[in-house]
Amino acid sequence: MSEENKGRQSESGEVPADVAEAAQAAESVNGAESEVDVVEQLALEIAELKDKLLRTHAEMENLRKRGERQVEDAHKFGIEKFATGLLDVVDNLERALGVEEGNEAGMREGVQLTLNSWHDMMRRFHVERIDAVGEKFDPHRHEALSQMPSEEPEGTVIAQHVPGYSLHGRLIRPARVLVSSGSAK
Repeated sequence: MSEENKGRQSESGEVPADVAEAAQAAESVNGAESEVDVVEQLALEIAELKDKLLRTHAEMENLRKRGERQVEDAHKFGIEKFATGLLDVVDNLERALGVEEGNEAGMREGVQLTLNSWHDMMRRFHVERIDAVGEKFDPHRHEALSQMPSEEPEGTVIAQHVPGYSLHGRLIRPARVLVSSGSAK
């Protein structure tokens, strides 16, 4: 309360009604101004947070789309290096076919070069050949075509129709084999 208003207090200590109302009105105006300032600050903060949220959402959506594109490209072009490696094999096959007729030694050499380049390429890409002859039959690595009596112990692979292959240790084709049923007595 101002000095002037204090002077207007009655001797009983009460402030005249008109002075009290004016003081109360002034306080409510100051309070209303501070409430308006707080509301404006909160509105600005809300707008700022909404903007950040929208930007974050847009950034996450762009990241998701980029990830999808990368996965799609990996599916499309994942075998690019493997296909490039196969080109050497194709080149050697074409050279073998280009050998003059009657030159059996040249043809044989071309086929051997092709097979060597094939094996080299398979090693580069961690494709391992499974040769099973002499091993104990393993249903996780071998496919039994039939059983035959032999001098080998029962359950031993005695012949291989086609080799098996694994890629980084995962079987991609079992070796197709003939298995010993033991000696024929």
